[in-house]
Amino acid sequence: MASREFALIDTYFKGKGHQRKDVVLGIGDDCALLAVSDSTLLAVTTDTLVAGVHFPLDTPARAVGHKAVAVNLSDLAAMGAEAAWVSLALTLPDADDAWLAEFASAVVEVCDYYGVTLVGGDTTRGPLSVTITAQGKIPAGKQLTRSGAKPGDWLYVTGTLGDAALGLALVQGREQASSDHHEFLVGRLNYPTPRLLAGQALRGVASSAIDISDGLASDLGHILSASHCGANLFLDKLPLSQALLGTMALESAWQLALGGGDDYELLFTVPEAQKGALDTALAHCGVKHSCVGQLRGGEGISYLNHGQTVELDVRGYEHCWS
Repeated sequence: MASREFALIDTYFKGKGHQRKDVVLGIGDDCALLAVSDSTLLAVTTDTLVAGVHFPLDTPARAVGHKAVAVNLSDLAAMGAEAAWVSLALTLPDADDAWLAEFASAVVEVCDYYGVTLVGGDTTRGPLSVTITAQGKIPAGKQLTRSGAKPGDWLYVTGTLGDAALGLALVQGREQASSDHHEFLVGRLNYPTPRLLAGQALRGVASSAIDISDGLASDLGHILSASHCGANLFLDKLPLSQALLGTMALESAWQLALGGGDDYELLFTVPEAQKGALDTALAHCGVKHSCVGQLRGGEGISYLNHGQTVELDVRGYEHCWS
């Protein structure tokens, strides 16, 4: 289920070179984890957004700035980290003052909202791209990873799924929606919400976690691979927004929820004994969460609708639009 991106990383970079003893977790999860003291881990993640690949060319500057920071903070959330610092590398075709003012305002606004400080970076000339490195802190031993799940654990997601993928289809003119739905769906594409407080609340409760950037099915595959499990996924339990259901048929909505990209919600597993603790933990965050399946032995994902097996061909999302 791994995309070409992950196959490339596994072939050429994962496990290569000298491995320092202070690297608790290297390539292969949402963040690297570095031991900076006996009591604290530093979570580090880097993402690049390229115009025409990761966002449409006519995306507003404010949306580009917001999303560039938010998707990195989402990686920190998936590890249970407290976000602290970001650096920015910005490549621009030209110095457009109006565009830069809007972009920079959004970067500062997101950082301020989440208590994060922009501490440095680089600027250069070339095709538009934005690279953010985000860093956060986790108490040692409290980190969330992809590899802790076991058969019998319940599978949860935050928020609703598929909205951003439909938002992209609307921007590209492949779908149409009412004005209210259009605004909501495109907003979900351009202004994702990193679930930082929810990630921290899941420490000691969730057995594994990942953020959903490439679609539920694809990102669940990473947990299953790392934890050596299979999963039953309940289609009738997928959290779908009224905007999504009001715009397309149910089976099409399933496909976007399972295979669409850019949701940036959390996908996590919880042992049976922790289900009560989960409700308490997330109640304080004000974040909706839904149980969408259960892990089992074996491999792969089985899709069920009201207990009946459904055959679906779901492909993970690839960032390759123009």
